[in-house]
Amino acid sequence: MAQVAVFDQENNEAGSVSLAPEIFEVQARPEILHLVVRAYRAALRSGSHSTLNRARMKGGGKKPWRQKGTGRARAGSNTSPIWTGGATAFGPTPRDYGFKVNKKVRRLALRMALSSRLAAQRLTVVRDIALPEARTKHFVKVQKALGLEKTLLVAPAEAGNLALAARNVPGVTVLPPELLNAYEVLRHRRLVFLESVLEPVTARLAPRGDDLSAENAE
Repeated sequence: MAQVAVFDQENNEAGSVSLAPEIFEVQARPEILHLVVRAYRAALRSGSHSTLNRARMKGGGKKPWRQKGTGRARAGSNTSPIWTGGATAFGPTPRDYGFKVNKKVRRLALRMALSSRLAAQRLTVVRDIALPEARTKHFVKVQKALGLEKTLLVAPAEAGNLALAARNVPGVTVLPPELLNAYEVLRHRRLVFLESVLEPVTARLAPRGDDLSAENAE
């Protein structure tokens, strides 16, 4: 069981905490992390791209000129894709890019992502971050003290001041524990937990009887 130091918001060591090995010491498998990240990014795509095909264009009902005797090439419609201003042949249409990934695989990928941050010594636990008001300048002081660059900060949803104060700071993302996912963990260089969220994260990711492990995941 890994022991991790706990810091206060001035970056002074204020104790230590034990992290569950079944969540924070899981061997990473790149193919599983790649699958889950690809599924997450695919779900973000709007898929609203569209082009005009011949059925959606105006015109095209009358033959531009007679079939023979004009000296010009045969033409049946002014919406032909080979005409300037004509329809698009086989163009993109609205679609959903998302695809399903088993919930057990997503949970396993998140455990792997958390473990990778701990193994790389890029996981920090902070006792609490208390701001007098939701102002960016107050959070920037804490950011400089803790060295939060390209950081995912996991804080309880009740910490409204913290989320509001950090939302305009480049490279810093604040998420509640219930929205924590493998993509956001891997996207940020550092991972910071407020001590109060470790318990709900551990309860959410604790292995169950039918959960996948890194060894038997397909």
